[in-house]
Amino acid sequence: MTLTVEFWTLAGLVITGLGTVIGLVWKLLGGLLDQAIKRIDDHFSALEAAQKAAGSDLMRQLGAIEQTVRELERDFLQFKANLPLGYVLKADYLAAMNEISKKLDALGTRIEKILLRGSGGN
Repeated sequence: MTLTVEFWTLAGLVITGLGTVIGLVWKLLGGLLDQAIKRIDDHFSALEAAQKAAGSDLMRQLGAIEQTVRELERDFLQFKANLPLGYVLKADYLAAMNEISKKLDALGTRIEKILLRGSGGN
């Protein structure tokens, strides 16, 4: 028993077989590629959601920090305004003490003169 097939028939069968195999592989790879793209899209969607949540949290924290800075600036300006009421510079203190010392010396001199006059008259 001999099987005789013409060249073109055999070539057609081989080309059809190869086309079928290539088509199946193409379809399989296409499905895998679609799944990979879907996973990547899902992953990027999750990343975008996390980024938005982190961004809103960061903006809330930034707002709180800005509020704290404004309060600190206000408190510092109030402190600067009240500082001269509670504290004196060293130079001012020394000048005031010198003035008081001079007045006490002058008062002491007057008292001595009065005492000398009073004791000299007796």
